Amino acid sequence: MHLRMDKVDWNQLRAFLETAETGSLSAAARKLGQSQPTLSRQVAALELALGVTLFERVGKAMALTSTGQELLVHARVMGAAAHELGLAATGRSEEVAGVVSVATSDAVAAYLMPKILLHIRQAAPGIQVEVVASDGFSDLLRREADIAIRHVRPEQPELIGRLVRQSSACFYASESWVRVHGLPRTAEEALQHDFIGLDRAGHYLQHLHGQGLLLSNTNFRSYADNSVTYWEMVRQGLGIGAIMEEIARETPGMVRVLEDVAPFQLPIWLVTHRELRTARRIRIVFDLLAEILA
Repeated sequence: MHLRMDKVDWNQLRAFLETAETGSLSAAARKLGQSQPTLSRQVAALELALGVTLFERVGKAMALTSTGQELLVHARVMGAAAHELGLAATGRSEEVAGVVSVATSDAVAAYLMPKILLHIRQAAPGIQVEVVASDGFSDLLRREADIAIRHVRPEQPELIGRLVRQSSACFYASESWVRVHGLPRTAEEALQHDFIGLDRAGHYLQHLHGQGLLLSNTNFRSYADNSVTYWEMVRQGLGIGAIMEEIARETPGMVRVLEDVAPFQLPIWLVTHRELRTARRIRIVFDLLAEILA
């Protein structure tokens, strides 16, 4: 793409950048302290100056065109440079501020991220961290998150990942459940008990079969497609469930069961977009997460 960037007005570029980052003119206008019509005129003027279409309206949202996606890369670099210039001018160039969004599963977001955020707040008090509870890499690809904590290695070429360490998911039940049903240890004993399911399509059941638990649908009397709800159902004594060891340790009143069954192996990957890794605040949070999670 060959654009006449020498024709670009910074105010117009900033209007484009904030609209792209927030996904709507109204949100960008609130962030910049401008009226929505003013911001809309600036974006339209930038499109006219460059001779391209940067956005398409999708309902009330503004979706980037392929040209807009490409220009956003350069706009972020210019925006970061302008921010650093402003900090240097005020003698605060060593300070790091801004929002970094971190996507992770519901359970990690609820049970592990609060303590992690305390560490990040102490190490980088100027950075605000937004936690996005979601699975998959689509949030990174849609720029809805800057960093993701995942259990699989990213395959998309625009993403980079760092394997932080290996974790495990073991089987647990509540103390009240154990008082009633005893403490099953083997795969054979597991067949006599209720489990909490994560889906009704059978994917979770297949994973359990892979661990040597030859359960059937009759072992599942409760399901939850949300991992926080799933773990709460286990905690309330509705059956056996598997969860990361780190989360189980943070939950009082839980007992490990089926100790003779191999735990699930869960690699912990930190993932971000290649270009975002160069943003200072994102790099700092990325490195802090790697240190804390390790």
